[in-house]
Amino acid sequence: MGYDVTQVQKTLAGFNYPGGPEELAEHASSHGADQQLVDTLKGLDKQQFDGPNAVMSKLSEAGVLGGSN
Repeated sequence: MGYDVTQVQKTLAGFNYPGGPEELAEHASSHGADQQLVDTLKGLDKQQFDGPNAVMSKLSEAGVLGGSN
């Protein structure tokens, strides 16, 4: 089980890149992300992300992305 890719993308839509894990988490939280995803974003091991592909890549590396379960 993992986070639905489409849902993650929706919660990050409109984020003003570049930004770090803390800013991503705040944005996602204010756009309907559950607390578990918010905590996961906060814990991403990267100083700054330059776009959504970088975030999705890091989430994929962490093994937390799944289908639409």
